[in-house]
Amino acid sequence: MAASRARRPPLDPGETLFGASAKKRAAAGAPLADRMRPRALEGVVGQQRLLGPGALLFRAIVDDGVRSMILWGPPGSGKTTVARVIAAATKSYFVSFSAVLGSVGELRQIATAARDRLAFEGLRTILFVDEIHRFNKSQQDAFLPYVEDGTITLIGATTENPSFAVVAALLSRCKVFRLDPLSVDDLMVLLRRALGDSGSGLGSLRLSADDDALLAIANAADGDARRALSTLELVADYLRSIGSTRLSLDAVGSAESHRTLLYDKAGEEHYNVISAFIKSMRGSDPDASVYWMMRMLEAGEEPLFVSRRMLILASEDIGNADPRALTIATAADAVLRRVGMPEGTYALAQACIYLAMAPKSNACTVAWRRAKTLIERRGALAVPMKLRNAVTPAMAHEGYGAGYKYAHDFEGGVVPDEVYLPDDIADAALYEPTDRGEEAEVRQRLAAARTNRVPPKLPPAR
Repeated sequence: MAASRARRPPLDPGETLFGASAKKRAAAGAPLADRMRPRALEGVVGQQRLLGPGALLFRAIVDDGVRSMILWGPPGSGKTTVARVIAAATKSYFVSFSAVLGSVGELRQIATAARDRLAFEGLRTILFVDEIHRFNKSQQDAFLPYVEDGTITLIGATTENPSFAVVAALLSRCKVFRLDPLSVDDLMVLLRRALGDSGSGLGSLRLSADDDALLAIANAADGDARRALSTLELVADYLRSIGSTRLSLDAVGSAESHRTLLYDKAGEEHYNVISAFIKSMRGSDPDASVYWMMRMLEAGEEPLFVSRRMLILASEDIGNADPRALTIATAADAVLRRVGMPEGTYALAQACIYLAMAPKSNACTVAWRRAKTLIERRGALAVPMKLRNAVTPAMAHEGYGAGYKYAHDFEGGVVPDEVYLPDDIADAALYEPTDRGEEAEVRQRLAAARTNRVPPKLPPAR
């Protein structure tokens, strides 16, 4: 069933919002991470900013004053755990609902029952929707009338940024609580708790764990409690299979040979990492640039996507300060397409480091954006007659091409004080070279050729 209903509050202290006690879950072979979920506020580890004494969410839970909210955080940060704690603490009727399995029809049934419950029993209904971002816009809109009139109190859980994943109308009616990845110290507490808990954890195995082994598990989990506990369970299964009770660093390495990096190519982390990659190259930090590049590649990002970002940056942020940057980025892209991966990593790394160390200029970017702004403001201004091509005698008679001066007939191949822009913007200077890299020489040449032009009064182009 997509939706499960608690009977009548208060819940038994051993029960959860999923209607099964820890012992029942353990007997059913539930994963360690599920068995070890705390069922009371004092058992929650981490998230002190939200759940510490005096914090807004802490007071709402203790005072049974929970309002509609979105719990936003990375995997394993405790979103479902917080919902479970609310289920155990609240005097309201609690319903859990999965955005993966549930439907709008079921939601309407829940809302109808909630309205009746409020009218006849004076009992509020709290609806927990896991992975709410998986609902599309129209499905999320279905919550609005019930949240608006207080029929249900919504608790949505999502790993995606609510600004992008939750419709604005629903978001405006909910308080967003952002959960942080758990610290290594927090994960160590959870691991030791699991090792010592004989009821729900691994205490009955009497494992002897080395501190460095637990630290390795905590570090590899990247703030994800579920991953840390799953790894611990995997190592425990491995030790049981070889008849050992020593949880060492070697045992961890034997049980888990490769860690999975947090990176969702369709989610926020994708944009976070690519943003860090681009800004590191723009900021001339080769160490950070190659680190973020490898973060993407190791997590399974499409290498051609990485290459395309470098092609763009070569023009956008380097330009004529080092024209070779675009050539090198283009060559790296060609090598990648020809040799594939993993060998293409060599060319990508070379280009990445070169771009990071190249002198920077966004003068070309500013130039085309200024030109675009002028066109938007002034429209299609007439081409000066001297620049028009007289392809027929009649056009020549009309003055097409009259007064045009052939640049190669002048010293240096430049016509002094000649203007090629439309008459209405003849004094506009769109391209302003920097004094960095090879663009410094361009700046000198342009200053000699351009004596009467000034930058147009346009908004900053970034």
